[in-house]
Amino acid sequence: MRYIGNKENLVETIFRILMEHDIKGESFFDVFSGTANVGKFFKKQGYQVFSNDLMYYSYVLQKAYIENNTTPLFKELLPSLSVSEQELFESPLQQVLFYLDSLPPVEGFIYSNYTPEGTPELDIPRMYYTGENGQFIDKVRIQIEKWYEEQLIDDNEYYILITSLIETVPFYANISGVYGAFHKKWDSRALKKMKLRDVEVIDNNRENHVYNTDSRLLFNEVLADIYYLDPPYNQRQYAPNYHLLETIARYDNPEIKGVSGMRDYSQQKSKFCQKRHALDELENFVEYGNYKHLVLSYNSEGLMEQEDILEMMNSYGVTKLVEFDYTRYKSNNNGVNQNKKYIKEQLYLLSR
Repeated sequence: MRYIGNKENLVETIFRILMEHDIKGESFFDVFSGTANVGKFFKKQGYQVFSNDLMYYSYVLQKAYIENNTTPLFKELLPSLSVSEQELFESPLQQVLFYLDSLPPVEGFIYSNYTPEGTPELDIPRMYYTGENGQFIDKVRIQIEKWYEEQLIDDNEYYILITSLIETVPFYANISGVYGAFHKKWDSRALKKMKLRDVEVIDNNRENHVYNTDSRLLFNEVLADIYYLDPPYNQRQYAPNYHLLETIARYDNPEIKGVSGMRDYSQQKSKFCQKRHALDELENFVEYGNYKHLVLSYNSEGLMEQEDILEMMNSYGVTKLVEFDYTRYKSNNNGVNQNKKYIKEQLYLLSR
């Protein structure tokens, strides 16, 4: 998924560094889960995974990838679907995705608010998706909800299907990488016909737990060998940058405003995006978290200063800093650092 701070390409390096510094255990808490890629990786390593995020679309991904250990069979749903017997499917999930792909288009909330065909009355019609792809998103999301209400799919199947849609839509979005703004001309990828992506099911034979709340409320509930923190690095809040994924996940017909059609995110702001509060917010986790090891992923251009982080963390245990270079995320390639291709990933390793 196209996502700021996505650790998909870094998690193997992070894991290797943790092993080299004897940061090990049986349980892992992905405190700010985002795309759930870090939690997925540690689940595959056999850890019991706890995972949380304030964003509901992240919670949907966590339900499918982290909490779920079962391949969906769609036993209640499949008998009611009319699919050509000539089609061959490797799994029940692929059969259901094929059916959803084949549904007739629907002009729903996404089409009516995030496509130029649906917003011709605006001074700047919104161009997040083509009309055809906006209708695709609507038909799929509405059908999933209908099946769930009719009890034709269970909780696991429900979240897996929404996850398939959430994993699909970024690859057809007419954006640079975040949903805070759309291109005024069509990106070539946005003109492609949408097709749902399959979802990976990971079974680690452990009881994994996921949450959709303020992580500070989980200190007494989540005891884990490793707390992994990957908070925002700068002033850019995640909620407005991914408001459209949140709306697709919830499909709650929210009140929206502005050129970008933003939903209200007043209850989803992070103090890590405020320089005057970020260090104090981090100290809450360091002081009150229920862990043996705490790992902070940060970078060399973050709001918090390296010296301040080390001074604070050292007062709670032995802290080490490991740095390595990685390619800057495209949407952050601006301002005074626009010519810098690489940035330093920082891993702060605290052991009590």
